[in-house]
Amino acid sequence: MSQEPGPADARRSEDVDTSHAVPDPDPANTPEQEIAIEQAFVDRVYDRVDVLRADAVGDRDAGYRHLAATVPGAQYERDVFVYRAARRIADLDSQHEGLVFGRLDFDDRRVRHIGRLGVRDEEYRTLLVDWRAPAAAPFYRATAVDRQEVARRRVIRSFGRGVEEISDDLLNEDAAERLPVIGDGALMAALGRKRTGRMRDIVATIQAEQDAAIRAPGRGATIITGGPGTGKTVVALHRAAYLLYQDRNRYEAAGILVVGPSAVFMKYIGRVLPSLGEETAALYSLGELFAGVEATRQDRPAVAAVKGGTVMLPILRRLIRQTPPDAPAELRIVYRGDVFKLDAADLAAARARVFEKEPHPNLAKTEAGRALLVALWRKVKPVLPDAEPAKYSRDVGSRGEFLTFLDHWWPDLDPAEVLGWAGDPRRLASASEGHLKREAVDGVAASLREADFSIPDVALLDELRILLGVKRQPRGRDRIRSWDGIQEVSTAQDRFYDRPERQARDAFYEDYAHVIVDEAQDLSPMQWRMLSRRGRAAGWTIVGDEAQSSWPRPKESADARRRAVPSGRIHEFHLTKNYRNSKEVFEYAADWAQPRLRTIDLPEAVRETGVPVEVVTADPDALLPEVAGAVAAALEAVEGTVGVIAPYDRHGELAAVVHDDRVTLVGPLESKGLEWDAVIAVDLDAVAAAHGPGVAYVVLTRATQRLKRIDLG
Repeated sequence: MSQEPGPADARRSEDVDTSHAVPDPDPANTPEQEIAIEQAFVDRVYDRVDVLRADAVGDRDAGYRHLAATVPGAQYERDVFVYRAARRIADLDSQHEGLVFGRLDFDDRRVRHIGRLGVRDEEYRTLLVDWRAPAAAPFYRATAVDRQEVARRRVIRSFGRGVEEISDDLLNEDAAERLPVIGDGALMAALGRKRTGRMRDIVATIQAEQDAAIRAPGRGATIITGGPGTGKTVVALHRAAYLLYQDRNRYEAAGILVVGPSAVFMKYIGRVLPSLGEETAALYSLGELFAGVEATRQDRPAVAAVKGGTVMLPILRRLIRQTPPDAPAELRIVYRGDVFKLDAADLAAARARVFEKEPHPNLAKTEAGRALLVALWRKVKPVLPDAEPAKYSRDVGSRGEFLTFLDHWWPDLDPAEVLGWAGDPRRLASASEGHLKREAVDGVAASLREADFSIPDVALLDELRILLGVKRQPRGRDRIRSWDGIQEVSTAQDRFYDRPERQARDAFYEDYAHVIVDEAQDLSPMQWRMLSRRGRAAGWTIVGDEAQSSWPRPKESADARRRAVPSGRIHEFHLTKNYRNSKEVFEYAADWAQPRLRTIDLPEAVRETGVPVEVVTADPDALLPEVAGAVAAALEAVEGTVGVIAPYDRHGELAAVVHDDRVTLVGPLESKGLEWDAVIAVDLDAVAAAHGPGVAYVVLTRATQRLKRIDLG
């Protein structure tokens, strides 16, 4: 924005004074007096933002007054002018809530306020520092051991434009005589707040180890590990916002892709980036990375393990070489009064010759026509020795009946159609001979006969898309992107060139500048192959915890990840504090998991509630009333959300307990990455048996306050 510090200004902010004048503190001030001081500053910032917004609206309206421009250069300037103004308006509006959230008081009495975006005053002096700027780093990184000249750190919590609460950390005890200290600590207050069913940003409470991961370089691979509740997901999302701020031209033009395990998870995290003022990152679940498909169905673990393994690669290669089910089995052509015929064996031989020349069927139509003509010529030549090859090819190759036969014998194939062939056990058995046992063939074929695709199927569809053959479009110029609040979303240059590659990024887009993968420990090798196509030249952020894995062959997945991620510098960060679970909940989960998992990372839970985990055993016939009673008690005990996590075959009977907007019923796999104030975990032994102890460990670590485990006796 014209008067706000962008990335370049943010880098220079290390060399310029980003402090500003505020009233001298009085250590005798009451909390109410300190809130009033911060309110005066917040009012000043909002007044300035109102002016900036009015200026942007004026610029936008001025641009619209030039709609009649006819010269391409003038059209382009008008469109860019309107676009930039509309973007400033959208940025200011999206960051309006909680705009000012932090304050730093330094040893030399300088004061620096931190906010969701940078704001300068009328004389272009820094009023508010963007949280992503280097000048804001001490707010997250200063500690009592390494104070970075910070005497006091203050977190400001607001509603609308009103300051409601402040909380201080005194880092320099010698400053106690001049600085009042208010509150009990912002982090603990934030952790105790009720959950709403949507992930919140943590921009005001980022901790030092989290901040280091957020600010890692964008190139190469950044690996973020940590046990449950350490904030891996929200750190990855704040990292996306940070990268966009640091190099907007690169990351907004080529794009940032954020991939999560399920549609439920993506809905849960969907408002974090917009709350940070970033609308341009592409968010996809693993079930959405094939255009036109939104898979939510989970396969049985044994079937998912087959579909996700590299064993599917030779099977899919064989599958695309099979004759399509509706292809004609005979070609009859009359040439110079004689009938010439290619039977099924001849056609099979011709098909094999095509694949010797071109392995991608959808790129081989011309080669297929040539193979048919050659096969017919071998029938024609002995009967008509005086026939001329060139004349024969022109005559037969241009006939309507020949071209119609070619279209039916060698049709353009759709990945979904080809994968559907594998629903026939005989076809799949033929393609998988030597690779799959009969039991596996029957399980995969049965899954593929379902009415909808499963999440593992999406990676197979994407692999078939490549195997069948796609024409890669040349990379075009960066296009103006659109988001809420911007009216002009295409430029005169876009309309003038009208290039097909300048379309909005769909699930097949392959030129992302950065790819963020959450719950990476669960990705199958086939899913890693799918993601590798989206980030061929990208930087990567990979987030996960091996102990929570549901993939049965971790070495295979790790090898696939190494092949998927381009070689380059690796930045590794390990998060050690569990901010989600109470100590009571996490110690119970850890005690359950340690003897069952070979490698487990146990972070330190930072808070206690005094509420122990409750474990009961219920008769299977009495499960519904037991769960209903547990839900009612949880709704009474917590102000926020309640999650019921149960095996999939129990969802039908348990759906009756979901009668309140605060209650959610999910399966064990969909619970990954989510959290509730209270969780009822149903039949944990069945979860562990079906999906492995890592998934059961996930179930036990979703509660922030209360956990009840209901076993079946």
